[in-house]
Amino acid sequence: MSNVFKTAMLLALLTAMLVLIGGAIGGQQGMVVAFMVALAMNFFSYWFSDRIVLAMYRAAPIDEAQAPGLYAIVRRLATRAGIPMPRVYLIPTDTPNAFATGRNPEHAAVAVTEGIMRILDEEELEGVLAHELSHVTNRDILISTIAATLAGAITYLAHMAQWAAMFGGGRSDDEEGGSNPFALILMAVLAPIAAMLVQLAVSRAREYQADASGARLAGKTWGLAKALEKLQMAQQALPMAANPATAHLFIVNPLSGQALMTLFSTHPPLEERIARLRAMRP
Repeated sequence: MSNVFKTAMLLALLTAMLVLIGGAIGGQQGMVVAFMVALAMNFFSYWFSDRIVLAMYRAAPIDEAQAPGLYAIVRRLATRAGIPMPRVYLIPTDTPNAFATGRNPEHAAVAVTEGIMRILDEEELEGVLAHELSHVTNRDILISTIAATLAGAITYLAHMAQWAAMFGGGRSDDEEGGSNPFALILMAVLAPIAAMLVQLAVSRAREYQADASGARLAGKTWGLAKALEKLQMAQQALPMAANPATAHLFIVNPLSGQALMTLFSTHPPLEERIARLRAMRP
């Protein structure tokens, strides 16, 4: 429950930031327009995000005849979770990783790389897939879409504030509640950074929750813990050429291995995730 509460608080913070920037610009109409633009962009990504990301990584659908073991694991976990059988895809890359996508359990898909199929045994692969199906049952994709919508609107409004400050826009100081140009500039710089950090915090909270619920779904904690240990070593040796905008989807950060990226990672440290899993009761 703590992760759910934390996520709700972070989303509330994004909403508050959005309102504050709109007030700083001084135009209620401008705030509404910018927010509607962000909503429209994220509405499109909500409905078509699964197709976009699967095509981005050249993921190909596979049937049960091609991967009977993989299908058996996914079907078993989906039955335990009480959700329809998701579509299954294979990503043609040697880097071991996996992700789930889809706007709800009825339109879900799981994708695994060729690399992860080679290095994980059945128990470890089950742990990974249980983690990904937990993202589906927890409706994490919906949460991340909301966060992206609000953060996108914040960033857009911050740019509007920057231009308003440069060209003397916004309300004058003589008007009641007038805005300070220097405050607008400061907000324009800090707001996108703050929105990004909140998005990352939302993603990290959901990863911890998916680890815990995935371990319960699989019926054991050590499968996922051992899988994460293998993925950690493999990711350092063979990082993935991934789009940063989709990094939060993968079970381990495909952009890891760079010190700066660790600071702004969408995933919590693997060492911490493994430690939490090993501390759980079997």
